[in-house]
Amino acid sequence: MIKKVVLLALFFLVLFGLGASGVYAQEETLGSLEEILFQQELGAIWPANPLKYAIRSTVGAGVPASTIVLLLLLPVVAFVIAASRHVVGLRGFGIFLPAALSVVFVALGPVIGIFLFLLIVTLSTVTRLSLRKLRIQLEYLPRMALILWSVVVGVLVLLFLSPFVTSLMLGNISIFPVLILALLAEDFTKTQIGKSAKTAISLTSETLILALMSYILLTLKTIQEFALLNPEILLLSTAIGDLLLGRYVGLRLREFWRFRKLIRN
Repeated sequence: MIKKVVLLALFFLVLFGLGASGVYAQEETLGSLEEILFQQELGAIWPANPLKYAIRSTVGAGVPASTIVLLLLLPVVAFVIAASRHVVGLRGFGIFLPAALSVVFVALGPVIGIFLFLLIVTLSTVTRLSLRKLRIQLEYLPRMALILWSVVVGVLVLLFLSPFVTSLMLGNISIFPVLILALLAEDFTKTQIGKSAKTAISLTSETLILALMSYILLTLKTIQEFALLNPEILLLSTAIGDLLLGRYVGLRLREFWRFRKLIRN
């Protein structure tokens, strides 16, 4: 529970850091978002525009528009991930991990984000398998602490090498996305325990697919503008979509493909 609170705190620090530093959007995009927001003509505050007025007041007080947009789009990201699991059949590591990874990708860029993600998954897996190979019996929490130690050491070594290997492009990395990835190593390892290597690779690949889908959603300018200008419609439609999705009990698309011969017969 404490770990989840720490992760959520880091998660929102990244969100506000993205808005404050301009990483989430280029300066001209951020300016265009604010310009579009203040150019929008608003009607009466109630019942259709309470969030629009609140957002305009908040941005006017100095909160970056990109931070507001990212927060508004997080429920949409969660819906897309849930729909991918419930309707399509992509499993991944739950909802929180792909969503957190997508924000990390926004902060670091997809190339560096995927590289660090795969590095951390590899380090945690190698450490777990090494402990098993050496027959070192540890209780769960000390084992997780050792895995986190190996992940931190690996990331530190990579950062130490970055001045000498300019192609790594790690000089301007913020600490909070890296901390999120390091703390997620426990969830990666916990999910892998008791599963075959094939299943673990499949889960990791599907998590990456979901995170990249969410990253694209978060960075599309059209979606950013719609979220900023129509927050009531966005949040209400997302909530309705969640309720409808929860009522779906049919086969997933991957199951249709898997049992296609049986269905034809």
